Amino acid sequence: MIVPRQIQTSADVAEHYDELDPFYREIWGEHVHHGLWMKGDETPDQAVEALIAHLASRLALEPGQHVCDVGCGYGATAEWFAMHHSVHVTGVTLSSAQLRQAEKRRAGTTRLTFMQQDWLENSFENDAFDRIIAIESSEHMPDKQRFFDEAYRTLRPGGQLGIYAWLARDHTRPWEERRLLEPICREGRLPGMGSEADYRNWAEASGFILDAFEDLSKKVRRTWTLCAGRVARKLATHPHYRRFLLDARSKNRVFALSLLRIWTAYITGSMRYGLIVASKPAGNRS
Repeated sequence: MIVPRQIQTSADVAEHYDELDPFYREIWGEHVHHGLWMKGDETPDQAVEALIAHLASRLALEPGQHVCDVGCGYGATAEWFAMHHSVHVTGVTLSSAQLRQAEKRRAGTTRLTFMQQDWLENSFENDAFDRIIAIESSEHMPDKQRFFDEAYRTLRPGGQLGIYAWLARDHTRPWEERRLLEPICREGRLPGMGSEADYRNWAEASGFILDAFEDLSKKVRRTWTLCAGRVARKLATHPHYRRFLLDARSKNRVFALSLLRIWTAYITGSMRYGLIVASKPAGNRS
């Protein structure tokens, strides 16, 4: 696993998303995750929804199921699942800014619940959920084995865990760690970036059976070309973007440097994007 030189805590992650909240919403939109270009001609909005739909198909969601969205962001993904599959979704986030936006989605529905809490210290009962999803949030967990342990504990027997994760390639080279992956972790407030092998080991150590692994790196990397272009346009036309980057009090301005690093890491294969689906064996109660 790639570990940053400076320790990144859950509090650092919360501060990152709180401070960058307006920029995330303006640049990424309501879904704070990659897009998935399966055919190649999708619009950015279509690609973002395609990523969610792909996960939903892998998890075979059924009406009435209870789903937990770990690291729910602004609640848009939870809302999409509830609307398209008639499931009940509980979203968890560390960020107070994200929670405020997510709560607005609850009007007129009983299928959505959002709360601010640390997944590693969550308050859920054993066997509480039929499905658990984590879209680009496991990277922010300081203790990834505990992330899996808590998913196993809170899933019902026969339930499934679906994860989209930023991954380091197996057997990274020193220059990749030094120039790309370690800085990406440090600048993006990732306590660590695991490899496919790491995720397999953590899942199996918790008791999960691995159902599938899918490498989607080439189908998501266009996200970063689009984001870099959006940031460049904002810097050229919006003075508050320039002020933020030049203000030494902006603790998370360094994340702007990661845009090109991440794009480069995908192009070189140093970084991967994977879908992991795992099941809790039927009959195994927590």
